[in-house]
Formats: sequence, structure tokens, C-alpha cells
Amino acid sequence: MSEQRPLGPFKLVTVNTAPERAKRLIGRVVESVKDKYEIIHSANIETIDNVAAVVEEIKPDILFTASMWTPEESQKIQGIAKDIVPSLTTFALPQGLQVERGPDAVVEYIEEHLPSLIEAAGAPRL
Repeated sequence: MSEQRPLGPFKLVTVNTAPERAKRLIGRVVESVKDKYEIIHSANIETIDNVAAVVEEIKPDILFTASMWTPEESQKIQGIAKDIVPSLTTFALPQGLQVERGPDAVVEYIEEHLPSLIEAAGAPRL
């Protein structure tokens, strides 16, 4: 049986005020799904004010907003990003997830939702 190549590469941008934590957690996710998906953590954006410039420069496939953002802030961030890359797949972690349940819960939550996000990001653009 031939080995199947991972889907991707997908460029991922995170929006997180703690860039080292974002890098560490996404690194864990990327490592655990590397057999199925090739995900490149292209950048982390620390402030809402920087979203447009970074999305414009990188043109990511997927954008995650971290759990420190309120639903309204996540919606604003995603709106700014989608104005630049309309086909962008976005994902907001539930507010407070990191604080309430810790980093393992964040990694599990992302891994649980990743297949449907990748499917959305990898869908043919019509």
C-alpha cells in the first residue's frame, strides 16, 4: 500500500498576545498531525491593529484567534482578515479555554476541529 502524502501545505497565522505560547502550542499540533496535514505556522499577530498588514503580506490559508480574545474581538479580527483574503478559513478558540483548562485542552480542541478546517481550507476555489 502506498503511503499517502499529507495534505497541504497550509499557511497558518495565529492572533495571540503571547507569541511564544502560540508558537509552542501550534508546534505541538503541527507535530501531532504531520502524517495527515502539512501546516506551516507562518506568523503570529499580537494586536488587532497589525492583522491587516500581516494578512496582506502572508495571504494565509487559515487564521486562528486565541482564547484571550472576546467573541467580538475574534469576529473583528476575522472580518479584517477576510476582507483581504475572502477565501480564508478562520477559527476562534473559545474565550478563556487556555486560562480555564490549560494548554493541553487548547491543543486537543484544535486537533479535534482541524479536519473540518483543513477540508474548508483545501476545498477547491470556484
